[in-house]
Amino acid sequence: MDRLSQFIGNVVDLIIQPLIVLLVVAGVAFFIWSIALYLWNANDAEKRKEGTQALLWGVVGILIMVAVIGILQIVTATFGVSLPR
Repeated sequence: MDRLSQFIGNVVDLIIQPLIVLLVVAGVAFFIWSIALYLWNANDAEKRKEGTQALLWGVVGILIMVAVIGILQIVTATFGVSLPR
């Protein structure tokens, strides 16, 4: 079980953690960009609707990323692997 825990720890440290950080940064950047587009196109109803959809998908994406982080916490706790902070 020690080899499995070490392998899972290495996969989490070297692949999953950097990937999660990259996706969270991209998701937050997309959300902020969607807010900017929504505000810049406040006078155009069609563009405002597109901005609302982009904001909705930005929130959904961020919620999914938070859920993945939670699932990752559960999996690593199950196998006794500590995550870096």
